[in-house]
Amino acid sequence: MASYLPERSPLLGSRAPPRDSDVGQSEEEWKAHRVRRIVVGGVLTFAFILAVVISLLFVNQEGWPWEDEDPLTRARAMLNKAPVIDGHIDLPILTRFRYANNVSAFDLHGRMPGHVDIPRLREGKVGGFFWSVFVECKNDGRYFTQPSYRVRDTLEQIDVAHLMIDKYSDTFALTLTTDDIKSAMREHKIASMLGVEGAHQLGNSLGVLRQFYSLGARYMTLTHGCHNAFADSGGILTAPAPLHNGLSTLGRALIYEMNRLGMLVDLSHVSDDVMRQALALSQAPVIWSHSSARAVHNVSRNVPDDILVLLNDSASDSAHWRGKGNKTDGVVMVNFAPMFVADEGKATLETVADHIEHIGKVAGRDHVGLGSDFDGIGDVPEGLEDVSKYPQLVAELIKRGWTRQEVAGLSGGNLLRVFKGAEKVSEHMKRQGATPAMDLYSRRPDLPAEMPDWAGVSRLDL
Repeated sequence: MASYLPERSPLLGSRAPPRDSDVGQSEEEWKAHRVRRIVVGGVLTFAFILAVVISLLFVNQEGWPWEDEDPLTRARAMLNKAPVIDGHIDLPILTRFRYANNVSAFDLHGRMPGHVDIPRLREGKVGGFFWSVFVECKNDGRYFTQPSYRVRDTLEQIDVAHLMIDKYSDTFALTLTTDDIKSAMREHKIASMLGVEGAHQLGNSLGVLRQFYSLGARYMTLTHGCHNAFADSGGILTAPAPLHNGLSTLGRALIYEMNRLGMLVDLSHVSDDVMRQALALSQAPVIWSHSSARAVHNVSRNVPDDILVLLNDSASDSAHWRGKGNKTDGVVMVNFAPMFVADEGKATLETVADHIEHIGKVAGRDHVGLGSDFDGIGDVPEGLEDVSKYPQLVAELIKRGWTRQEVAGLSGGNLLRVFKGAEKVSEHMKRQGATPAMDLYSRRPDLPAEMPDWAGVSRLDL
């Protein structure tokens, strides 16, 4: 049978049977044709490989870092894609104390005396922050009815924030929703939200809350360092004796109204009982705008592990957020204030990273963010001197194994998720016909607890 096989049989790995186009070709012509095909194939393969290499170089130039680059380079590249949204910056109160609210007395394009100005915000890869509108809490009587200027002063703080956002509109954009925030960052502006730092600034009135919301406030801290008519404070370094044992009746109405409005409930500064009760009561996700981990540094302003674990997706069945099964969603935004992160003289960038790591371990890395308290603190940790240093903090976390996705959550993604959750709860409540809370503070002397029965006058007439 061998005599019937062609000399160069395919079984021997040689030339295939001739095609019609091959008929009449000499052996030399066929070999030349084959060489041309090999050369063309090689050129095409090289072109493909070159295109892949060029595309990878282009992606790297756009911001994604090579794995073997140094952590700081990688951190900056990551933050180019997922900028920092800080939960708490006190630029308005610095303006009040240093410049008597005169926004014409300084230039944010130059070097400011505190921790924040436009060049350093840009260097720090900041894409947004909450401008804290803060007024001190002081003793105003046993029942919080002593007249004060807190509502006026809060309005002035809001005014200062608006004036600065307007004055530097090439840099800042007032943002009221999560969609606004994303839009501002796409335009390379710094998204600007307002946060009221304490319900003592409400004058015991839910009507004032609604007006603050209409002026742009998108979170409110339930207390500052003092108890108020709504809730118990956790104090500063140690917790004071409780007054309400958590939330007051009016405080429960306050949380309902904040949920209805879509205003984030901020649990920084509050007592542990308020944290637990608010987590159980709030239909919407919550935040800690500037708090750290108590297990790392034991002061009352920090969040204990038994609260952190309530945020963990695999933990408690008792907490509830209607948008997320039976779990509580929330984000703890780590404070940089030295007194809250370490013993005196020991606060460093690394100790702040320890707090972030601990919260990430107990609550989950999708429940931690950044809330520096810059311009509201006198001292700063070594290595975190101002808003330009966020990339250095992220670089430290990259060294500790944080992934690109986890960094994006920490820098702002986790906050945006929680904020969006609060917006959804508000939309749901309004669709269901939820009406504004009309509760009055029982100790308030200027309004009657019951409407007087004036002849010929009804409540509707009034």
